[in-house]
Amino acid sequence: MRSISHILIFLLVLTKLSSCQTVKDKTDEIVKKENEKLSQFIGQPVSELKIVMGMPDNEEKSNTGSKVLVYKTKKYGIPCERKFEINSEGMVIGFVSKGCF
Repeated sequence: MRSISHILIFLLVLTKLSSCQTVKDKTDEIVKKENEKLSQFIGQPVSELKIVMGMPDNEEKSNTGSKVLVYKTKKYGIPCERKFEINSEGMVIGFVSKGCF
């Protein structure tokens, strides 16, 4: 009887551990796709970014003095924020994505 309960506990723990890895794998894949999507804008003019993404929700200045365009959305009630850094020539030179999937 005791060995059966040990086996059941072991199987329960094993199931929990494998489901955590599955969630991590899915999250990593979503982040990878998001980065691939946003990477296409690197080296492109800001006008191309605005054609695809629309007008930004906010404009900020970075620590280096360049312009940062901020796009905010919500999906399933979870806020998503994408920031694109624009250099003085009007080209996209970087991005940061938080909470987007």
